[in-house]
Amino acid sequence: MTNQLTTISRRTLFQGTGALVAAATLGASNRAVAEETIAGRDLMMDKRPLIHPDGPKLGVYDPYGDFSTESRVATEHLFLPWEDVDLSVLPAADEYALQRGRKVLVTIEPWSWDLDWNVSTDALRQAILSGKHDVNMRAICEALAGFKSPVTIRWAQEMENPSGRFTWSLWRPADYIEAYKRMYAIAREILPNTPMMWSPKGLETAKDYYPGDEFVDLVGLSVFGYDEFEKIEYGKPRDFAEDLKLGYDTTVGFGKPIWIAELGYEGNLEYLTRWVQDVTRNFAEYPELKEVVYFNDKEVWPWPHGLGLPDWRVVRQQINYPVRPERN
Repeated sequence: MTNQLTTISRRTLFQGTGALVAAATLGASNRAVAEETIAGRDLMMDKRPLIHPDGPKLGVYDPYGDFSTESRVATEHLFLPWEDVDLSVLPAADEYALQRGRKVLVTIEPWSWDLDWNVSTDALRQAILSGKHDVNMRAICEALAGFKSPVTIRWAQEMENPSGRFTWSLWRPADYIEAYKRMYAIAREILPNTPMMWSPKGLETAKDYYPGDEFVDLVGLSVFGYDEFEKIEYGKPRDFAEDLKLGYDTTVGFGKPIWIAELGYEGNLEYLTRWVQDVTRNFAEYPELKEVVYFNDKEVWPWPHGLGLPDWRVVRQQINYPVRPERN
C-alpha cells in the first residue's frame, strides 16, 4: 500500500462513509426520516424513498448524513479506492454504522481517485493478474478485519459497463474472472466469514463475467432512473420495476440473493412519485431482491445524449452539499 497521499478528486473517504458524526448530523433535527407515506411531502425538495416493511431493506451511500437519523436503514455503503487512501479513518466509519445498527457494504475500486495516479486498462489488468496489487487488497481487508459491524465486500463493480467509465470494465471475461478470484482468495484468507458481492451493471453480457457459485455470496446490480434519458433511449419514462427487469432476469438464475448496490432516480414530479413509492415495494416478480442501496450524491460521470450529471441527492438545496467537479 502506498504511503503517498494526495487529494482524492472523486469523493473524500469520509464523504464516502458518512462517518464524521458532526457532519452527518448537521441539521439533522430539520430532516424528516423516510416516512411510509408521501402525503404532504414536496418530492421536488425531498425525494427520499418510502420504506415498506414487507419489501427489500434500504441501505444508503450517504456522504451528507441525510439518513443519519433513519433507524430503518440496514446498510451503510462505503466506497474505497485501493491506492492513494488513508485507511486509518476506517474505524470511525465502523463506529458510525455500529451506533446505528447498520451493516457496512464496502466497494473496493481498483484504482486511485486522483486521476494522475491511474494507468491504462491494459496496465491495470496486467498489474492485477501478476499479483502487483495483492498488497492493496490485503491492506484494505486487514483494516476491515477490525470492524465490529458486519461487512460485505464488493470489488470492481460494473465489469460489463461499456461507457468507458471504469478501467476494469470490458476486459476479456476470463481475465476479469481470474482477477476477481484472486481478490476473492485474499478476502477469504483475511476475512473468512465476510460475504463477497459480485456486482455487474446488469446488462445481458454480465453472464459472461460470472466467476462461479463458490465465489459469489450476493449479486449487486446498478439501477439509475432518469426520465430525460429514458425519453430519448426508450421513447418514454420507465418505472422502477421496468428498469430493474433486465438486470434481475439476467442474474436471478445464479440462485444468489440480489441487491441493488447502487440506486438513484431523478425526474419530474410524476416520475419521482412513482420511484419514491416503489423502490422498497415488495414486487411478486422480484422475490430474490433483498436490499436496495441508495446512492445519495450527484453523478460524477456525464450521461449520454448531453444530459450531464444527474443529481441523485435526496434533499434539495442542502447547505452541506458541495459542488462536484466532473470526472473526465
